Amino acid sequence: MTASPRLSENTSSQPSILRNQAFVRLWSGTTASGLATWALPFVLGLAVLDRDLSPAGLGLLLAAHTVGFLVAVTVGGVLADRYSRRRVVLFSGLAAAAATPVIAVGMGWSVPVMTVAAAVAGAGQGACRPAFQALTAEVVDEGRRQQANAAVTLSVRVTTLVAPALTALLATVLDTGVLLLGIGLLWLVTAVLPPAGAPVPRPGQSHGSFFAEFADGIREARRHPWFLAGLGALTAVIATGYSATGVALPLISRDRYGTEAILAGAATAYTVGALAGALVIARWRPRHQGWAALAGLACYGFAPLSLILPVHPLLVIAAYLLAGVGIELFNVP
Repeated sequence: MTASPRLSENTSSQPSILRNQAFVRLWSGTTASGLATWALPFVLGLAVLDRDLSPAGLGLLLAAHTVGFLVAVTVGGVLADRYSRRRVVLFSGLAAAAATPVIAVGMGWSVPVMTVAAAVAGAGQGACRPAFQALTAEVVDEGRRQQANAAVTLSVRVTTLVAPALTALLATVLDTGVLLLGIGLLWLVTAVLPPAGAPVPRPGQSHGSFFAEFADGIREARRHPWFLAGLGALTAVIATGYSATGVALPLISRDRYGTEAILAGAATAYTVGALAGALVIARWRPRHQGWAALAGLACYGFAPLSLILPVHPLLVIAAYLLAGVGIELFNVP
């Protein structure tokens, strides 16, 4: 009984994580990457509204970006274990920073060039994810990592909401090409701002081969049936849901409702729903987590269903709100 006050006193006496300059730099880089990540699909959707990009072109760009992300994030964890996490962030951020302006240059000129650039940008996004997570443990002592994780989580949640809204606001005075250049600058900040972390052994000192470590990860994944089931379900939703709505929503917003407000409203409602879902799952512990997670993922089906018929715009926004809640009920478990 006497330990609790002492623990509370020690916890409250710890300095704020925001006084750690290394973490503030890391947090700022993470925030910049989040803004760039969530702004890009929205900017491409605006390009369709402005008829700078065809629906087929948008579909190709979104698919290439997703493939690049999935390939890079698959191996990014191994790279972060074998090499300097700071260096992984640097090169992946620079790759995305260089590729994003190429998308702007290719707009209305060459869809294949834009597609390759989108794949490289997605790869940069995917490769930096595991390295950012590992850098947090390197620059923050164990006693303040909970503060650090909370600050990073808050950044992630806020950027998913702010990026589309800020992009919609800037789109009233800037064209698509300038917005894409701005995203490239955000990736440049992501690359150069984070601090150096703790040194790691060079390959060969304490690591096996790259492929051996990758195979270890696959074997570990196979030991968790719900992980594989969730990964398969998420792959199906990305292939048939995210891709379809990513192309259809800008078109329907323009052609059916005659305004980009539906695109902005649906994107905002989705992120608000995700925030609400995160709050729910932070307190709710379902008895069967696997089934509850898959049920949450199924809620994404409301989004494409709302686009089939000419329903009231508020129903479209409500459907995206439910989809956001459901996707977070799936993501956290």
